[in-house]
Amino acid sequence: MLVDPMFSKKGELARGPMPAKDWNWRKNPNHELPLSIPEIIKDIDFVFLTHLHFDHWDKAASDALPKDIKVFVQDVNDLKVIRKEGFTNLEIISENSNFEGIQLIRTKAQHGKGFILNLAGQVTGMVLRHPSEKTLYLAGDTVWYQEVEKTIKKYSPEVIVVNGGDNRFIIGDQLVMNKEDIYKTHQAAPSSDIVVVHMEGVYHGMLTRKELKQFIDEKSISDQILIPEDGETIHLK
Repeated sequence: MLVDPMFSKKGELARGPMPAKDWNWRKNPNHELPLSIPEIIKDIDFVFLTHLHFDHWDKAASDALPKDIKVFVQDVNDLKVIRKEGFTNLEIISENSNFEGIQLIRTKAQHGKGFILNLAGQVTGMVLRHPSEKTLYLAGDTVWYQEVEKTIKKYSPEVIVVNGGDNRFIIGDQLVMNKEDIYKTHQAAPSSDIVVVHMEGVYHGMLTRKELKQFIDEKSISDQILIPEDGETIHLK
C-alpha cells in the first residue's frame, strides 16, 4: 500500500499558500526521496489518497504510477481529479470497502483547529483489518479530537500511524497532530504501537523528530512510539 505519495525532488515544488509559523516560506519538499521512485512503487498493490494537498499527491507521483493501479480516494471530487489525470481503477473508500480480503474502513479526520480548518478542507483516514494481521489505523492529516478517540475505542487498532509535525502557517492553529496530541493518542491506546510520520518533509512543520523524541523520553513512552527516519523500515513484533 502506498499512502499519499509526494515524489518531487527537493525544492521542486512552489512555496505553500502562506509563510510558516516561523516566517519561512521555502519551496518543497525539504529533502530528496530516500529511495528511487522505481524502488518505492515496484511492489505496490494499491494507493490510498487521504486528500490531494501538494504534500500528499503531486505531479511526480501521478506521472510515475501506472494508470491502471488501484486507487482509493475520499470522495467524488477527488475521484474526478484523479480520473482526469488518466487513472482508471478508482474507488471511493467507504466504511465497508475491501481489497483482496482486507477490510478497508473509512474514518473521520479533522485537518486543523479553528478557522484554518475551513481552509484545509475535507480529509479522511482508514482502518485496515484482516484475520491474520494486526488492525492498522491510518489517522491521516488530523488533530486529536473526539472522532479519533472514537475510532480507537471502536476498532482497538494494534498499530496506529499518525501524522505529526505540528504543521502551522503564520496565521491559524495547528493542521496536524502536535506532541500533546500524540501523547493523547498513546493514552487512548497505551498497548498499541504508534508510528509518527509526516515529519520534517515540508516547510511548515514545526515539530522536529529530535523534539518529539525528547518529549516521549520525558513521558517514558519511547517503547510505544516510533519515529522513523526517512527511508527507514520498521518491523513490528
